[in-house]
Amino acid sequence: MPGRAMPEPREPRAGQAAAVRGVELPEPWRSSAVTVVLPTYQEAENIPLITGALLRLPLPNLRVLVADDNSPDGTGDIAEELAERYGRDRITVVHRPGKEGLGRAYVDGMARAIAEGADFVVQMDADLSHGPDYLPGMLGTLLAADADVVIGSRYVPGASVGEEWPWYRKLLSAFANAYVRTLLGLGIRDVTAGYKIWRRSALQAIELPAIRSNGYSFQVEMNYRAVKGSLKIVELPIHFSDRAGGESKMSLKVQLESAWMPFKLRRYAKLRRFPR
Repeated sequence: MPGRAMPEPREPRAGQAAAVRGVELPEPWRSSAVTVVLPTYQEAENIPLITGALLRLPLPNLRVLVADDNSPDGTGDIAEELAERYGRDRITVVHRPGKEGLGRAYVDGMARAIAEGADFVVQMDADLSHGPDYLPGMLGTLLAADADVVIGSRYVPGASVGEEWPWYRKLLSAFANAYVRTLLGLGIRDVTAGYKIWRRSALQAIELPAIRSNGYSFQVEMNYRAVKGSLKIVELPIHFSDRAGGESKMSLKVQLESAWMPFKLRRYAKLRRFPR
């Protein structure tokens, strides 16, 4: 955005990834073609910080794809400036026509990442609640375990949630996970997690373009399709922090969609509309 000063990239906040900071993978793993998809809406404050942190990782072929929903605060324009700064071989910006929801932004961004040659696709929030320094360890685990997807989990031993979270938010998150696990029987501890790394073959196997959900229930549907497709899923503990800046996108409409999604998924499964 002309005339707007961008904040300088800085290190993530203390405690976000202390347990894995400094992890470096051997070749050829470290040179894997990885694309991180960042859906954004009103993230002008955070986008320089998250992109800077990602591009400092010891993953030379990592790329960042920003899928911006025409943010009024100029997030898309700032992302373009970052692409000029770091190089368009490292940052791609997709300008979407308006606020169409998290799911649509991810589907568009991940499909483009695959089309442009990514072997591994990462989904994570742009607000620094997901520590970027976990990413090399997640990639290493994916390759070492021959997994299809690795989840950065808040609900496995060793994981934690930021102390800045109020008690009612922690309770709501724990209840949502228990609710979905009970209804769908997925065998995943953090079914609503938004920090994942996928093999391109896994995204193709779950038929990414056919994803129906839009808001945060998108995470549940992705997991459901992965389980129904017999993909190998591994969960790694992370520390999940509150967003670094800006406002949460968790509206009442999004919460209601998330609550209804498990019932829709069970119905679709009975109609055999998912890959087996």
